[in-house]
Amino acid sequence: MIVERPLTDGTIALLNLSAQIDAVELEVRLGLATVETRAGLVELLLLRGMIVGRIADYERAEGIAEQLVRDASADAKALLARARTRACFHRFNDALSDIDRAEELSLDAETANGERAAIFQALGRYDEALALREEAAGRQASFENVAALVGLHAERGEVEAAEQRYSESRSRYRGVSPFPLALLAFQMGLMWMNEGELEDARGSFEAAQRRLPSYAPARGHLAEVEAELGETDSATDRLQALALTSDDPDYAAQLARILANVGHHTEARHWSRLAAARFDELLARRPEAFADHAAEFWLAAGADPDKALRLAKMNVEVRNMPRARGLLAQAIAANRPGRGVAAHAITIGVKS
Repeated sequence: MIVERPLTDGTIALLNLSAQIDAVELEVRLGLATVETRAGLVELLLLRGMIVGRIADYERAEGIAEQLVRDASADAKALLARARTRACFHRFNDALSDIDRAEELSLDAETANGERAAIFQALGRYDEALALREEAAGRQASFENVAALVGLHAERGEVEAAEQRYSESRSRYRGVSPFPLALLAFQMGLMWMNEGELEDARGSFEAAQRRLPSYAPARGHLAEVEAELGETDSATDRLQALALTSDDPDYAAQLARILANVGHHTEARHWSRLAAARFDELLARRPEAFADHAAEFWLAAGADPDKALRLAKMNVEVRNMPRARGLLAQAIAANRPGRGVAAHAITIGVKS
């Protein structure tokens, strides 16, 4: 039995994170921030963007990182910060180049390999990622190193290994921040979704949300699970709240899909139009980063299989991995003569 240490309340932790961001932003505006401080701001913005579903935070982080490299091109910390923002927007080759250059300068091999492993995993290069992750965990079985293996095993569908590493990592956690454990529970939720174990997925997403009530991806996926279980009212309530507060169009897209599935077509069209406009806006700036979820949208509520196919092909070019290939196969099937879009809507089993 794992006895967890008391954690900081999730709402307070998020408020503290935002206060920390505001304080460092002020330092930046006053010209007082060091390279290390500005690189730290990038990390804080990426974390908040992931938690609350705010693409604007990712874009702000990217802008800071790009300026940081212009100001300090020979500083490994600047290059590492930029690599992380580039990976966030699926510019994986550029991110790897930054990591290589940072390591040539002064970045330690352990950190560099950890960053490479994350990118290899995102690219579906699982064997390479696993080798690096296992080497790190074998050298030091810290919470961070073991937790990294949880997400990797979960994404590969290696349930037993993921569960074992999940228990091990939780037992090694010594912090008070709720963020790491919420992110860990979320990874398990994704695995259970992909395995079709909806009640287990629900439990994991609820655990993540208990630790971080404002954790948007956990709330969004919990809504999808509820919809699959026939709890449509709860699902649409959750998604509507997210669609109104997040600048990520995926929540409006999922809301439109679920509403259409239960015959609320007028409401579905409203949210579908909003999602379409926002996806078009994002795709115009960052096509490689949003091609996958945009393709899912146009296969389902967006009802444009031709557009979905173009985006699915682009996505495979960026990440030739099983999920991307599965999405492309669905888009190809949806474009066959006589096949309706509804028959090929993206299902809960391929979401991320």
